[in-house]
Amino acid sequence: MRLSAIGDICHTIPVVRTLQLYWPKSEITWIIGKIEHSLVEDLPGVNFIIFDKSEGWSAYKKLKTNLQDKSFDLLLHLQESLRSSVATLLIKADVKLGFNKKDAQDFQWMFCNKQIDYVPRQHYMDRLLQFTDKLELVPPVLSWDIPVSAEDKDFVESKLTTQYPYIVISPCSSVVKNNWRNWTIDGYAEIADIAKNKYGMTVILTGGPNQREKSFGNEIQMKMKTDPLNVIGQLSLKQLLYLISKSRAVISPDSGPAHLATTVGVPAISLFATSNPNFTGAYKSKEWIVNKYPEALKKFNNKSVENARWGERVRSPDAMNLISVADVEEKIKLIANNTQH
Repeated sequence: MRLSAIGDICHTIPVVRTLQLYWPKSEITWIIGKIEHSLVEDLPGVNFIIFDKSEGWSAYKKLKTNLQDKSFDLLLHLQESLRSSVATLLIKADVKLGFNKKDAQDFQWMFCNKQIDYVPRQHYMDRLLQFTDKLELVPPVLSWDIPVSAEDKDFVESKLTTQYPYIVISPCSSVVKNNWRNWTIDGYAEIADIAKNKYGMTVILTGGPNQREKSFGNEIQMKMKTDPLNVIGQLSLKQLLYLISKSRAVISPDSGPAHLATTVGVPAISLFATSNPNFTGAYKSKEWIVNKYPEALKKFNNKSVENARWGERVRSPDAMNLISVADVEEKIKLIANNTQH
């Protein structure tokens, strides 16, 4: 059970790969959100049941119907939300394994009869891998291999009429309410021009189909002095994944595209001030992260990383202003000079 979000779906795939390696004869069913399913729907050896939260109570009725003739030896309850915990009441399983009581949110541990061990201050993917560790399936398999169809690859290639190398800028986080994760329009526009003029990279703007992201991207484009390739709202998740795989790097806030980059081995220049990158940053891109979280935590919450709650957010619309264009250019320069990427 892991319904959302895109980044955490990426974190969950190694859990699935680990189960498949050590328990090759096991039948695996993944209960997942509708949008998230479109990214992983053709993972080999996995059955999917879609839980579309936008349907409200109807989603539970559909889930009950889909599960009525099924029972399981083991449920891995990998999501800390009341919505998903209520859904697990419809799942017949001998063992329901969840997070530890010490750090589980929304009383998730109460819906499970077994809990993983408590390990403080872990990256979120390491927390998920605690589930396979509890099952003594070690070491974990840090592999993704998300399939992408030839049709999706061809569609992306048809868009790439400009010159390589590409750098993807995905400027918006999908999380809006009380989460000020997005950097400034002026900052994105300036760094995009620098990437093009100074480092010879073709800038590709990406994002979701909603009007908020389209408007944000259009404003960036209007402020730029060079011409980007703007494909915001034009790509599916599979197509975005393939585009990222063809790119030199991804620039984004704390959001899904940074984690997609991890799955295909592409550096993610993640912009962090309102959340802790050691908890939710791109798993394999620690050296590329622009980390202003300690400064923001001190300035707006009057705390240090050491005495703040693990994963504590900085709830200030001014926090991301701590990131400078020079901070981001430093990472682009390192990647441009790094022949391994």
